[in-house]
Amino acid sequence: MAQPPSRSILLVTRGLDRVGTGSQVELAAVALAAAGWRVGVAVTSGGGHLPGHMARAGIDVWRLAHRPRPDWAATVALAGRLRATRPQVVLAWGRGQVQLAAAALATVPGPRFVAALALPPRGAADRLALRRADRVVASAPAVAAAVAAGGVPTGRIDTVLPGSPAPAPRHLDRVALAARLGLDPAQLWTLCVAPLEPATALSRLVWAIDQLGVVHRGLDHLLVGSGPLAARLARRARAQRIADRFTVVPDLEPIGDLLAEVRLVWQSGAVAHGGALVDALAHGVPLVAVESIAARQAIDDGVNGRVVPADPESEFPRRACGILEDPVTAARYGAAGRLRAATHFDPRTAAAGYVAAVERASA
Repeated sequence: MAQPPSRSILLVTRGLDRVGTGSQVELAAVALAAAGWRVGVAVTSGGGHLPGHMARAGIDVWRLAHRPRPDWAATVALAGRLRATRPQVVLAWGRGQVQLAAAALATVPGPRFVAALALPPRGAADRLALRRADRVVASAPAVAAAVAAGGVPTGRIDTVLPGSPAPAPRHLDRVALAARLGLDPAQLWTLCVAPLEPATALSRLVWAIDQLGVVHRGLDHLLVGSGPLAARLARRARAQRIADRFTVVPDLEPIGDLLAEVRLVWQSGAVAHGGALVDALAHGVPLVAVESIAARQAIDDGVNGRVVPADPESEFPRRACGILEDPVTAARYGAAGRLRAATHFDPRTAAAGYVAAVERASA
């Protein structure tokens, strides 16, 4: 008996690391391939180690642009890739990629369109692009409600909680990581993963690091991210004299190795999946985050971390300090985080949810 032709899907994403949205893209790509889909990935910006990792795993990857941020040239290149490959489904990750994919698909009719969002739509362009989607995959009920309020029928919305991937075998130990990143292996490390953009409120993070330095000198802080605020953050770090304990890198390949070594993962603003918040759960890392959808989703306040209000700003460093100075509390929060990962953010459940949403769109 002749085999049916394999189904094809093109995932559209920025250049990402294997954390946050990047880890969800990887989960979905692997699960869709296992479900019989021919998976391709279109990358609309430079940066990130995820595209190279997926290419080495045998997934077709096309780097459509090399600039730090996607632009109209990436939209034109995506339209060309759609005409060349004619996928049955296009799955775009994040608000910017949803807009870009909607624009490209307007010139290449035919593929079904699935939009995956971890942040609520924030303007007319977002809402218009989402209304063009055959299905929307929301990472949280609050995101789904915001999508519905933007005019997408609830019958076209799937809520799929993100997966927290289990720790993988280590490649770099603490000493090697410290040498690579310029950290002190004898210090406690904190981690924030966020795009260097205004919405992430990184001024709060810089201020919190400054305040923590007053009461706890044995700390090194790492921020992984890139964006237009890079130069401003560097100037502020120098002005507040924290540059010696605040390291910023644009991307990082051994993110899992790093999560095994940090004492705290924290987040100062609204970031898809909280940056590294969801990923940190399976690694047993305590969390502190300023109030957001992702913070409330990842953190059971007082159980595996703390959710703090944006004001007063002093709450953010104060709650972080309580964890950093108390290893017993840190261990208790970490153990609770592993349990929360297993019960709420099982990567197998997330992967099945992504596949089911795509199947519904293509039916």
